[in-house]
Amino acid sequence: MNSTTDYFKIDDLLTDEHKLIRQSVRDFVDNEIKPVIDDAAQHHKDIPGLMKKLGAIGALGPYIPEEYGGAGLDQMSYGLIMQELERGDSAVRSAASVQSSLVMYPIYTFGSEEQKRKYLPKLATGEFVGSFGLTEPNHGSNPGGMETRLTKNGDHYLLNGAKMWITNSPICDIAVVWARDEEGKIRGVIVEREMQGFSTPETLNKWSLRASKTGELVFENVKIEESQILPEVKSLRGPLSCLNSARYGISWGVIGAAIDCYDSALKYSLERTQFGKPIASYQLQQKKLAEFITEITKAQLLCWRLGTLKNENKATSEQISMAKRNNVKMALDIARESRQIIGAMGIVGDFPMMRHAANLESVITYEGTHDVHLLITGADITGINAFV
Repeated sequence: MNSTTDYFKIDDLLTDEHKLIRQSVRDFVDNEIKPVIDDAAQHHKDIPGLMKKLGAIGALGPYIPEEYGGAGLDQMSYGLIMQELERGDSAVRSAASVQSSLVMYPIYTFGSEEQKRKYLPKLATGEFVGSFGLTEPNHGSNPGGMETRLTKNGDHYLLNGAKMWITNSPICDIAVVWARDEEGKIRGVIVEREMQGFSTPETLNKWSLRASKTGELVFENVKIEESQILPEVKSLRGPLSCLNSARYGISWGVIGAAIDCYDSALKYSLERTQFGKPIASYQLQQKKLAEFITEITKAQLLCWRLGTLKNENKATSEQISMAKRNNVKMALDIARESRQIIGAMGIVGDFPMMRHAANLESVITYEGTHDVHLLITGADITGINAFV
């Protein structure tokens, strides 16, 4: 019997360091996340001390150089870390992904030396929690319609506007916020929690990502000094490059959710008997399981190649879009279908399928919806932009 989730021996393509990193994060998830995640999700509460725990295992900004508090790892390592965290829960991977790709990445890439040294080490340890402000109440898939404004006011600026659907906003210490200046250029701003006029109302009654905090970022004449503005970017290239990094992490992460569902369904099917034999012996159940491992394997190969290209600085945003769209849909389909193998027991917290399925309903929408990523591929292969 071949029950491994490494069906095509992709481990042979990884280094010993990659496998060691993956195992350390896997152990963390098994010991720190799995015992508490159902209770957190059922009761809509976050995991106490999560960010500092993630910092302690090197899961925050792992590709940031060591001189700024990161681990200096490659992109394959980052992907494997995201995979193992999402095997625990999408909310855990989201927390690490936002901190790494949407907060630390822009500060490292577009920030001043002073900004890097002030914020990155504390973000890497989880002492600071960061959030990312791009999506607005009236502008989700069209960030170019941004209404948040950064206006010159004497020797400083005033920030006005609102962002919504922001992971970690109610608990963030800083936020990297994107706003349009008086020249119409998109600027990145670092907003700190104690700044007057900055508030972060929480979004309640979620059916998805219930083990993490979501909210808004609201700015009412927030005073911004020049030292809080990211100096190296003045266009949408800034936030979009952050999204590329986050989408890459998501494409790996959701494989972890799919593997968790597959492993649970396979184990159950071998133990559960009906009509005198294990349900794994029936053709329809074998069909489901065989399709699960096939789709997981295809997603793994896609991510391995994408990780290789990313390490070589050759991965395109279109390639990342394809991987994000394909892999999230794959994981969501497996979560739904694997629940059927478990039957009625699949709706309770003893099994992870319903929790993963609910989470993935958010993941298939955020960082670019399934449909938008489809159109990105369409525009790339036809040369025709269907957005306008």
